[in-house]
Amino acid sequence: MTLVFATNNAHKLEEARLILGARIQIKSLQDIGCHADIPETSDTLEGNSLQKAKYVWEHYGIDCFADDTGLEVEALHGAPGVLSARYASEAHDSAANRKKLLESMCGKSNRNAQFRTVITLIKGGEAEQVEGIVKGNIASKETGSGGFGYDSLFIPQGYDRSFGEMTAEEKAAISHRKRALEELCKLLQSTK
Repeated sequence: MTLVFATNNAHKLEEARLILGARIQIKSLQDIGCHADIPETSDTLEGNSLQKAKYVWEHYGIDCFADDTGLEVEALHGAPGVLSARYASEAHDSAANRKKLLESMCGKSNRNAQFRTVITLIKGGEAEQVEGIVKGNIASKETGSGGFGYDSLFIPQGYDRSFGEMTAEEKAAISHRKRALEELCKLLQSTK
């Protein structure tokens, strides 16, 4: 089976290919000649995920999936959430986002957080959504240089290392995206 992953994020594409392996051939937006900056104007992860998948389906008529991921921090009432990539500014500056998160968490004892990924699958014009969640805590300082985004600040539950200290394979084995992609696989098996 071949699906287009509606993302321009090379890290996400690599992670999805690593997780799905040979089960699903994943094409990128570049593979189908889509160079558009697909809008993400919803105020929810679900809305953005649907918006991106619909864009590919409506413009290319190809079965596809799209995701949106947010880091949801309890002490910040779910922020940065849907604004995770643009938390500090519209520039999608990961270093600035991490710095702002650490500043926002200063003096807070509740460090509980979760990464949540919502995937929208559009197959034959029908849209369905699944999600994956990994719970954890926000570290008091950055640790590790692996991964991307907030990985150096997020310590998954049951571990004493951040995603940034893990190899790509270690992170992929427990990540929110893996859990969402596993749900996507189940969905695909049930819609054959």
